[in-house]
Amino acid sequence: MFRFHLSGASALAVGIVTAMPVHAEAIADTVPTQYAAAAMQPMIIVTGEYQPPAIISATKTETPLIDVPQSLSVISREQLDDQMLTDIADVMRYTPGASIGQGEGHRDQITIRGQNTTADFFVDGLRDDVQYFRPLYNLERVEILRGSNALIFGRGGGGGVINRVTKTAQFDTIFGGGTASVDTFGSAYLSGDVNLSASNSVAVRLNGYYEALNNHRDFYDGGRWAFNPTASFALGPSTRIEASYEHVDDSRTVDRGVPSLRGEPLMGFDNTFFGSPDFNLTQFQGDIVRGRFFHDFSDSLSFNTTVQYADYDKLYQNLYPVGFDDVAGTVSLDGYRDTTQRENFIVQGNLIWEGRTGALAHTLLLGYEYGDQQTANARRDTFFDVSQDDQVTFAFSDPLAIPSFGFPVTVRSTQSDAEFLSFYAQEQLEIGQHIILVGGVRYDRFDIDVIDAIEVADGAGDGNDGFLSRTDTEWSPRVGLIVKPMDNLSLYASFSRSFLPRSGDQFLSLTPTDETLAPERFDNYEIGLKWDPMPQLSLTAAVFRLDRENGTTPDPANPGNSILTGSRTEGFEVQLVGELLPGWQVNAGYSYLDADERGRVVGAALANRTLAQVPEHMFSLWSRYDVSERFGFGAGVTHQSSQFAAIDNSVRLPGYTRVDAALYYVLSENVELQLNVENLFNEDYFPAAHNNDNISTGEPLNARLTVRVGF
Repeated sequence: MFRFHLSGASALAVGIVTAMPVHAEAIADTVPTQYAAAAMQPMIIVTGEYQPPAIISATKTETPLIDVPQSLSVISREQLDDQMLTDIADVMRYTPGASIGQGEGHRDQITIRGQNTTADFFVDGLRDDVQYFRPLYNLERVEILRGSNALIFGRGGGGGVINRVTKTAQFDTIFGGGTASVDTFGSAYLSGDVNLSASNSVAVRLNGYYEALNNHRDFYDGGRWAFNPTASFALGPSTRIEASYEHVDDSRTVDRGVPSLRGEPLMGFDNTFFGSPDFNLTQFQGDIVRGRFFHDFSDSLSFNTTVQYADYDKLYQNLYPVGFDDVAGTVSLDGYRDTTQRENFIVQGNLIWEGRTGALAHTLLLGYEYGDQQTANARRDTFFDVSQDDQVTFAFSDPLAIPSFGFPVTVRSTQSDAEFLSFYAQEQLEIGQHIILVGGVRYDRFDIDVIDAIEVADGAGDGNDGFLSRTDTEWSPRVGLIVKPMDNLSLYASFSRSFLPRSGDQFLSLTPTDETLAPERFDNYEIGLKWDPMPQLSLTAAVFRLDRENGTTPDPANPGNSILTGSRTEGFEVQLVGELLPGWQVNAGYSYLDADERGRVVGAALANRTLAQVPEHMFSLWSRYDVSERFGFGAGVTHQSSQFAAIDNSVRLPGYTRVDAALYYVLSENVELQLNVENLFNEDYFPAAHNNDNISTGEPLNARLTVRVGF
């Protein structure tokens, strides 16, 4: 397997955080214990390159994966590099129980255990909830935690969350590396990672990248770039400060795929662009500043706190299909222009005590979190001259000959201020060698004030004066029982809860009616096992039920009113990750999901529907085998059964199976060549949708050549 050697143990100690794969077991002896104990996102201590970390953020404490009563997946830096994964959507293809949404062509959107979200994203444990495509260039790993768990992450996360763990500056070493790649569609990628330190008290690191975007779709292009400088300062043996800044810039074509025809995606037009090449675009700029402080009061008591300010500026505009008639030979389009500005200020702190009282071992967590999120959003509808409406139907051609249009009407103009304050406590209690109890609770106060400028201008005659507000106070418990008949085997049962305020995950859904309703609630019941048959191999499995309550739907008897409804997802997940044999890495997973509405009534009878974008069966496998120190190869397969595009269950995306492959060759000590081939058998497939008439088409056979260098 490819390695870059620096200088003995120092090089190995930092290798896990470079862009180049190294053996992670060498880290253990080089990380000062006081630093590892204090970190909110602790150092990884593993033995297999694909194997999930032994220490994760699922409990905010240093906890072996086998002792966490929750289903989760971790995609390591090594696997990201081996497969050249550059987007959250790529990562989701190798995550049991999770599927991707189209995101309207301008954002990450995922469904975990049947719960669709655009906001349940975190970076180093802090909320990162604005809508955009998150890059992966500066990450150690991606953690996908399944099941409701407001105790650790706060509101939302009904089905789970995605947490990105970033690279940090490393002491007492100098290293660097770069990656350059290009694929057969003309998409190109360039990244670099440099760490500089001349002592054990000051270090700086810079990660950056640029990506030229292109694919099989007509008229699609764009580019994005980002850079992320970080610095670490050791203020004595027990205190450390980390500072970072990240700028992200993304400009690309907004592509919302193809419409449907007679209950399935429109076939034969995989490349056709159902929009305006000149008008469909998104522009995003994000700036994130973060400071983190770690201190050990003693060997058993530590404290960490993080302060983050983020400023996001987002524009997207698009025309998109809303219908297709092959008999009449027509296509129908709609469109709008949307802008969002958001500022997030978040402070989080954690006090961790590890000790014993008699035969009992304790890990006690006490924490707080405060946040203020200010958002301004505006939307203008299209107006087509020929139809005198915001929608138009015209003769289909390829490319489309779109009638003239403009944006004279503002249909949404809101400003919101969401403020939250949280306190939480968690105890991990070890009773002897075979039983662990995990219990905790979180208190959240969530206040939101919304000014709807359109309703303010209309006056209060319609019952809405444009000034809306709501305050929610919620308690979110988590309990778990772990039984370990052997050190390498754990059986667990757990219950956890989360909530979502009526303003929604983007603060856009508060109305006079919703203003009176309590938050939605998510309850997750789970039993599972975690088994390490070998030190470098982990098997996890879980059976779960996730209930969503207090959702709303129009009352069939009186459409002007809403009734409460919900959903239930039941399922099974299994994943095998690690090293099967020396040089043979594997990440394999399978999930079965049964996700349906609960409480929907039509004509005085229950009429529950299957939840949208939830394949019943999902399977993924990626494996790399190194034949020698210079040569290796990889192979992967992903399968999804059919899924509905929308909740009305009228359009079904067909199931598919995609096969990928890769070759790796070490040219010299500092240079590696890599060839990734995606969709090896040229499968025609539809991986995601936003609704019945916005369906993404999968890329055909595509090859990417990559060169990695390092020093």
